[in-house]
Amino acid sequence: MEWDLPKLFNRPAQLTDAPIDTERVARRISAYIYGNILVLAALIPVTKAQETLGIAIVVGAALSTFLAHIFAESVGQTLRLDRTLTRAERSGELRDSLPILTSAVVPSVILCTALIGWLEPRTAQLIAEFAMITRIASISYVISRLRRERVTSGTHWAAIGLAAVAAAIVVIKVFLTH
Repeated sequence: MEWDLPKLFNRPAQLTDAPIDTERVARRISAYIYGNILVLAALIPVTKAQETLGIAIVVGAALSTFLAHIFAESVGQTLRLDRTLTRAERSGELRDSLPILTSAVVPSVILCTALIGWLEPRTAQLIAEFAMITRIASISYVISRLRRERVTSGTHWAAIGLAAVAAAIVVIKVFLTH
């Protein structure tokens, strides 16, 4: 089977033609970026002496951020709507925050490879960090798909820019907090 990359990158954003709730998609993308940046920031200061704690640090950062994000978004939504949220709205807030939690999956699996001896700890950490920057950069392609736009050189430059901004944010966070 031959890959048709232009067709792959320009396929419809969803299987149906139903309109996309832009507000909900924006919240999920925001949570995705936020989760990935925080997980990347948690990964960077992990030292060789902490290799077994690396997974706990990554999962802990994602889980605590996930819970804080759900709480903050629910309170904000309650204020915007001027009423208590329904069960369905609370479930929606939970679902919109899941990208923060899932941000920890890829680096945790990669760090597990060091824990079981498949990779050297430093190699696993570098691969996990690179994977997180790649995930952040890939959001420009997701946004193009959601807007039903074709991938252009601008999309590629946006990916590079997102990766650079994410790396800068992480460097600042690590410098100021660790």
